[in-house]
Amino acid sequence: MKIIVPMAGRGSRLRPHTLTIPKPLIPVAGKPIVHRLVEDIAGVLNQPIEEVAFIIHESFGKKVEDDLIAIAQKLGAKGTIYYQNEALGTGHAIMCAKDSLAGSAVIAYADTLIRADFDLDTTADSVIWVKQVDQPEAFGVVNLNANGEIIELVEKPKEFVSDLAVIGIYYFKDVAVLKNELQSVLDNNIIHGGEYQINDGIKQMMAKGMKFVPGKVDEWMDCGNKDVTVETNSRMLGFLHNDGENLVSADVKLENSTIIPPCYIGEDVYLINATVGPNVSLGKGCHVIDSTIKNSLVQTHSNIKNATLDNAMIGNHATFDGNFTNISIGDYSVLE
Repeated sequence: MKIIVPMAGRGSRLRPHTLTIPKPLIPVAGKPIVHRLVEDIAGVLNQPIEEVAFIIHESFGKKVEDDLIAIAQKLGAKGTIYYQNEALGTGHAIMCAKDSLAGSAVIAYADTLIRADFDLDTTADSVIWVKQVDQPEAFGVVNLNANGEIIELVEKPKEFVSDLAVIGIYYFKDVAVLKNELQSVLDNNIIHGGEYQINDGIKQMMAKGMKFVPGKVDEWMDCGNKDVTVETNSRMLGFLHNDGENLVSADVKLENSTIIPPCYIGEDVYLINATVGPNVSLGKGCHVIDSTIKNSLVQTHSNIKNATLDNAMIGNHATFDGNFTNISIGDYSVLE
């Protein structure tokens, strides 16, 4: 089994946090988004992962590539890096990894997180992972026949088709079949919205009578912009806390301070006259002094003092003093 992860974009909606690292490597509840994603997919598959292939932009650099390879290795898998240097769509991104497109595989876009516990139907040609939603007209959805098989993909239907939204994760019994159909999409210049789309390859597979079924996830969490990423961090902390996972490092230094769970507290964190939580992630090396923080995500080695923060997202090596008068703020920064 392989996992193919297109992640070529840095994530402009999450600036300034994505100016130095791409969005899929931003930590949520103490672990990079893409790391959590591949772990959760592997949990559903419940079988050894042979390879994790990442499709990135070449500008991401060697450190990002090394971090991604390490994520694969933690799953006992080979890590492979492919490049998509032009934003030509999901179908094009997948075909950038064509050398890895053989055998059974899951393709997953790296800007989403899930909680799922279902039995993967490995007899089907493909399983499209879906989530039941309240407003299906805002999503791409699947249309099912009487046997519960997917017969159509419908983008933002104006009339009700189903309430099962496509979440951007797909299992293929033999991903080489999809590769052949996407090659046809490229060769025939089949473009929608200015891009080559995975859906066009899937539709060609459906037209040839291949069996598609839905796999329903329990939770689907977005990491598209700052507000939803902070919300996703809070939700993930709650899930992990309820699972009994220890999220607070043993070496946290507390001085007249309180941690209100659920929180993730990394190594070498100092809390002095601080109240942290609920729903806060503090990365390695953070110092929080004379402050109250809740419902917030702080990355690593940041210093916060004299602050009252709620729904905040702070990056790496940042300094925030709530009594600020002397300010140095970079591109795309926001103070509200």
